[in-house]
Amino acid sequence: MKFKGYAGLFLHVNLTTGKLKKVPLDEKLALEYLGGAGFCSRILYDRIKPGTDPLSPENVLMFATGPLTGTLFPQASRYVVAAKSPLTEIWGESHAAGHWGPELKYAGYDAIVVEGRSAKPVYLRIDDDAVELKEAGDLWGKTTHETDDILRKDMGDPYVKVASIGPAGENLVRYAAIMNDRERCAARSGLGAVMGSKKLKAIVVRGSKDIEVAEADKYLEFIDELQKRMLAHPFTEGRVKYGTTYLIELMQEIGRLPTYNMRQGVFEEYEKISGETIRKKYLVKPRACFSCVQRCGRYTKVDKGPFAFIGGSPEFETQSSLGSRCGVSNVEAVLFAHYLCNAYGMDGISTGATISWAMECYDVGILTKKDTGGIDLSWGNYETLIQLITMIAKRKGFGDLLAEGSYRAARKIGRGSEKYVMHVKKQEIAAQEPRAQKSMGLAAVTAARGADHLYAFPVLDEVSFKDTIEERFGKEYLPEIADRLNPKYKGLMVKECEDYMVVVESVGVCKYGTQIPPVYYYDDISKALKLTCGMNVSEERLRLIGERIVNLNRAFNAREGISRKDDILPERLTKEPSPKGPAKGQVVELEEMLREYYTLRGWNIESGLPAKQKLLELGLGEVAEELEEKLLQVTSPTPRKKPPGYG
Repeated sequence: MKFKGYAGLFLHVNLTTGKLKKVPLDEKLALEYLGGAGFCSRILYDRIKPGTDPLSPENVLMFATGPLTGTLFPQASRYVVAAKSPLTEIWGESHAAGHWGPELKYAGYDAIVVEGRSAKPVYLRIDDDAVELKEAGDLWGKTTHETDDILRKDMGDPYVKVASIGPAGENLVRYAAIMNDRERCAARSGLGAVMGSKKLKAIVVRGSKDIEVAEADKYLEFIDELQKRMLAHPFTEGRVKYGTTYLIELMQEIGRLPTYNMRQGVFEEYEKISGETIRKKYLVKPRACFSCVQRCGRYTKVDKGPFAFIGGSPEFETQSSLGSRCGVSNVEAVLFAHYLCNAYGMDGISTGATISWAMECYDVGILTKKDTGGIDLSWGNYETLIQLITMIAKRKGFGDLLAEGSYRAARKIGRGSEKYVMHVKKQEIAAQEPRAQKSMGLAAVTAARGADHLYAFPVLDEVSFKDTIEERFGKEYLPEIADRLNPKYKGLMVKECEDYMVVVESVGVCKYGTQIPPVYYYDDISKALKLTCGMNVSEERLRLIGERIVNLNRAFNAREGISRKDDILPERLTKEPSPKGPAKGQVVELEEMLREYYTLRGWNIESGLPAKQKLLELGLGEVAEELEEKLLQVTSPTPRKKPPGYG
């Protein structure tokens, strides 16, 4: 391999035949897509045929690291897993940190590509060059925690790293997750169900190889500078103290805390589930992922009672989804509910959002105890919350319906229940009330994997990082672009953030530090790639790579029939003004922002699809030809009139 930093090999696994193959990393692929999200986007676009059933052997599941994963770059802990999603039936992608991704690099692999389906449960065992598929019949039915314990013992090494599914993945819950390092979760898109459909219980890894860097004499000095900048940022102290749990307080303050299935953005009992409450009463210690000084992980404990446990604490998203979104203020129940989601292997966001949909349907009389099997779905019923998580994971009773996700459940129930599904493209909206932050509303709509806050992660206007906004976008867009309640220039913000965030996910580092706090930017990644890999990749080229990946993701979805008609939010968010709190009276002005976004992207405003010229500019000529052959109206865009102030 010409470039340092990479391991240099892809591991291809055919579960149908049991064949394992090691393939050298293509240097051209590295230059054009970097790694991680980029590798997945390119390879799966080529290998997954349009119309493929996500739970069939023909779906391809891919795990990929980046060139910085496993290095000393701050928070270089990330891996990406992707496939066609069983929840949305379009592009599916998820990410996780911890130590599993770096361990895969140390074993000698940049990525694992899994296809086919095993006749019986298996797990993949990787010990440096030794790779084998082993029977996992005794693991089937075990929780992710039990699986982790058993495989560590099987390898005879407490330091091996395990990524596994739990009963939810085995039972094909459409929002099943993949868990690694016990508490880290590749949650969204239901990729745990893809793993379950392939009868792949786990991937256990032990690596002892080195990662070489290109310019060792300059490398440590650069890393030292990066670490000092992170530690000096005023945001870091709070992150270490609270992790992301303190966002309950912040979101309440700005009216952006999803409550009662997103009826409103404030929760009267927010303090009971707040970051401060968790820190004072339940925190054991903060926990860090690989190469991280922010330590946003929480290790918590409930000493006694029905919700006793010790383990990882929820991030804000799950804390809100299982808490305020369901009207639950019993913090011990919220902590335990999150613990159960991890053990069963389920996305806490979709779990809480789907239960909250059912609770609202119960509240308005669409669902009754006859539908639920006698279960009381009243707002705030924490005992029901706990009961339903187990029922969903095991597909028992009413849980079998909820295991399909809120969109499919509503389609089956009917009776007007569809109105209360808070989704985009069949995926539940995360814990972001977009009426209180307009950029998040647009971001949920344009994200490749359906409703998503992380694809663009436009948090700069959340608490108004005005200096960073001015630096990254230009002074001429202030003050509107920094005002979270003003839709103006949010198309610019989301477009630019999407391009940057896919680069971040491609090189294998965390969004914390690259976006919030905004400590590092393109110039730091460019320098890191030069010193680590020996790659001369300018900021301009990084921007081009990011845009290429976003357009390829959109093309993947276009083959599945996605177009502008699908870029919509629930009417609650666009037509019903927020009823209370700091965002009272606000709606999401989606149309205005979407037209700006399409224009800046060079996409057709009528179809919402990339123009042929844009795809050619990005080196995606074969993609343009394929879309044209399928008559998906890839035409020249409407004349690109820049919004006022764009110069």
